[in-house]
Amino acid sequence: MVGLLDERAGWLLLGIAGVLVIASGVTWVLHHRMRERNPELITNLVQRVAAWWVMAVLLTAALAGGETVTVLLFLVLSWLALREFITISPTTRRDHKALIWLVFIIPPLQYWFVWEHWYGMFAVFIPVYAFLFLPARNAIAGDSRDFLQRSATIQWALMVCVYTISHIPAILQLPVSMAQGREIAEGSAPGSGGAEGALLMLFLVLVVQGSDVFQYIWGKLLGRHRIAPTVSPNKTWEGFIGGVLTATALGAGLWWITPFAPWQAAGLALICCLMGVAGGLVMSAIKRDRGIKDFGAIIPGHGGIMDRLDSLCFAAPVFFHLVRFFFA
Repeated sequence: MVGLLDERAGWLLLGIAGVLVIASGVTWVLHHRMRERNPELITNLVQRVAAWWVMAVLLTAALAGGETVTVLLFLVLSWLALREFITISPTTRRDHKALIWLVFIIPPLQYWFVWEHWYGMFAVFIPVYAFLFLPARNAIAGDSRDFLQRSATIQWALMVCVYTISHIPAILQLPVSMAQGREIAEGSAPGSGGAEGALLMLFLVLVVQGSDVFQYIWGKLLGRHRIAPTVSPNKTWEGFIGGVLTATALGAGLWWITPFAPWQAAGLALICCLMGVAGGLVMSAIKRDRGIKDFGAIIPGHGGIMDRLDSLCFAAPVFFHLVRFFFA
């Protein structure tokens, strides 16, 4: 294989392609049989499957290109997510100089620390230094109107759109090698993430995104009791339980691409699924607060970047640190 992809990753990606082929076939059949009865639903389904193909190809191409390409991909995703978040946020021209730091300076620095494998800095750069600097920069501007709301909005945008997302490519620097006693190297060379890290990233993405899909399916089949009707009307307890349990089983079944035992893979998958649900609910609450349905429209059938990464935003940092702390 090439880049960060080894034989195991090849078989896994082949399986993903097979699932997408089946989904495309089912969609084609539904399109021809039900398009007149429920055209809106069928159109959305077609768009979703097509978007999954594009996202799968993009991630595969990035991993094939190596760690540097993968880090750059997620930097671009963070920029797009920031654009969506700032667009719906109550920031004004008074925040212009702070927003320059928010968009053009801090994200590249954060991802450079990730690429450098400088754990001590990328773990604290945003939640400590950037969090203290940005409100100070706004205060220096001399405008105290709505200061707390403006500063908190900028800090939260930075946290969910940059800090949490940056933990996804950071997984590549976890060279958990069974051949080396599962030791995690400190200070490994910049851009030297290997196939083991890529498999861990794929494990996280498949489990969390799979949980979203399974929750949707179980919710449509059995959903009756809503979890938070005013926040996310489509989320039900039946969908939540069925989706999380199915995705946990998926995680256990993927133990062979990780350094974990099956029960450890299941435990980590369960935690990631629960964090993913929390992330989805929080982002839904933000959308309801701003009076919008989606963060954007860049991904047909899904919405914006944050609509697709909301679950991973909460799951990625927790997964990264659990692996680093307990499997070193």
